[in-house]
Amino acid sequence: MGHLSANLAGPDPSGEGPLRREPHSKGHRWVWILALAVLVGLGIWYFRGSRASTEAQGPAAPGGTSKGQGRQGAGAGGFVVPVVVATAQRGDLPVYFDGLGTVTAFNTVTVHSRVDGQITKINFLEGQFVHQGESLLEIDPRPYQVQLEQAEGQLAKDQAQLRDVQVNYERFQLLYKEGVIPKQQLDTQGAQVGQFEGSIKADQGTIDSAKLQLVYSHVTAPISGRIGLRLVDIGNIVHATDTNGLLVITQLQPIAVIFSLPQDQLPQVATKLRNGEQLVVDAYDRDDTTKIESGKLLTIDNQIDTTTGTYKLKAVFNNDRNLLFPNQFVNVHLLADVKKNLVIVPASAIQRGPQGTYVYVVQSGNTAKIQTVTIALTTANTVGLSAGLNAGDVVVVDGQDKLQDGSQVNPSTAPAAPNAQNTNAGQQPSPQQANAQSGARKRTDAPQQGHSAGKAQ
Repeated sequence: MGHLSANLAGPDPSGEGPLRREPHSKGHRWVWILALAVLVGLGIWYFRGSRASTEAQGPAAPGGTSKGQGRQGAGAGGFVVPVVVATAQRGDLPVYFDGLGTVTAFNTVTVHSRVDGQITKINFLEGQFVHQGESLLEIDPRPYQVQLEQAEGQLAKDQAQLRDVQVNYERFQLLYKEGVIPKQQLDTQGAQVGQFEGSIKADQGTIDSAKLQLVYSHVTAPISGRIGLRLVDIGNIVHATDTNGLLVITQLQPIAVIFSLPQDQLPQVATKLRNGEQLVVDAYDRDDTTKIESGKLLTIDNQIDTTTGTYKLKAVFNNDRNLLFPNQFVNVHLLADVKKNLVIVPASAIQRGPQGTYVYVVQSGNTAKIQTVTIALTTANTVGLSAGLNAGDVVVVDGQDKLQDGSQVNPSTAPAAPNAQNTNAGQQPSPQQANAQSGARKRTDAPQQGHSAGKAQ
């Protein structure tokens, strides 16, 4: 027992006891050091993340504090949200049907020579506008002048012979009454009179033909229009049977545009035409950004194209500035209707959610309120409302993603007024980029000059 107590109380003579516990203590120390380093790193990361979130939310509203707010919804908890606003107006919105069209000349004439001869004079310039009846070129008239003189000479000869046989016929009539000559001789002399009368008519026809050839040797414009490129030069011999013409004249004033619309829109257009209404048609360039000319609808084709489900329409344009050329591609906008007495707001003000279609209305005290609305008509960047808003209401058009019902806002006016046709001031909307589904396109003129196609909701 004495040995056992001494071993337990005193140190191990071999010294192995303390050496076995020392590695275990060092291992725990490193674990604690590593855990402390991880906690410090997490603390630094959390501090930096909280600071970045506070800076992203912006400074607190006047009279409020930034402590304890955390990441609340934007515009709540005293924050003031900057927004862009616009004032709703009451007015009219036009409804346009959009189609693709091709400019077509009312008349195109290829001028041919009606006589044979050499071109001696050209009285026009390429690209010149000419009026009907103006001289274009001259063909050598001398051969036809000679023919005229010959015909006139033959006429004079036949007229002299006619007078001779007429005198003889009168004498034969007296001789026949006295019984000097037989009836047959009298009849023969009468036939000679008729023969020379027929010759005189033939001579007169020859003279008229020669005069007509002289007229044809002076080529005149059959219609008013613009001359194209010259097809022949002075000195060339032309024939009435030539396949190629001398020049081409195209009538540009007025001019037509043929375009197509979906067959679903046919009843509305046809009804207005039957009622005698004149529908306005605007022609825009290939990019659908610049208005070229305004005209009116002339007629509708008598059948629908079964392959495309469209029907053709023809519009006429005065083309006073000669901006429309035959075979030119244009975008056509047909004013089919005008929706009257709507509340007009920019399309960017419209929001959609579980409660339906709504807008944010800025009330007194610069607070935003959710207001449900009913859409009557949508154009490219303008919406007509039939219920939910009144003229003069201020709506948010930019910054809605940061708003809640009752949010404090700092409103600023939109740079452009809503696109509406004000019934009092007579102002009309400026066309912008249309939605892709309706096929409307971007334009920049006032609405009497063109709009994207409106869709009734």
